[in-house]
Amino acid sequence: MSVSEYLSPLVGRLVLVWFFLTQAFHYGGDWGKTISLLSFSGIPAAPFVLLVALMLLILGCLSLLLGFHTRHGAMLLFGVTIIATVLMHDFWRINHSLDARQGDFELFARNIAIAGGLLLLVGMGPGPFALDNRQGGKKKK
Repeated sequence: MSVSEYLSPLVGRLVLVWFFLTQAFHYGGDWGKTISLLSFSGIPAAPFVLLVALMLLILGCLSLLLGFHTRHGAMLLFGVTIIATVLMHDFWRINHSLDARQGDFELFARNIAIAGGLLLLVGMGPGPFALDNRQGGKKKK
């Protein structure tokens, strides 16, 4: 196995953790604005939804960071990403401004690409530097 095959999965997981944690801190840190945005988008029980989403993001990030139940953590983040993307970046509904529609489409496309990366992690696993591989790298049956 080459150095890149050892290190790439770990670095990839760390980059995903960085992305999701910065988003969690951003939305959690500006609680009131985020609640207003969720309410404006028609999300019911916005404070509860935000709390649950932040908890899921943190759990998913811990999973990826440690490489512990990595596939489950990646699926969790995948689900949150897809749901949030479809509900919050519905660019197809924006008719009043071409710039606003394009901006929302770019966020939509970015999130879908991130979701694709998470699915790669689900399919290929965490790589060799992970608690999931603490049994000498042997796959569990």
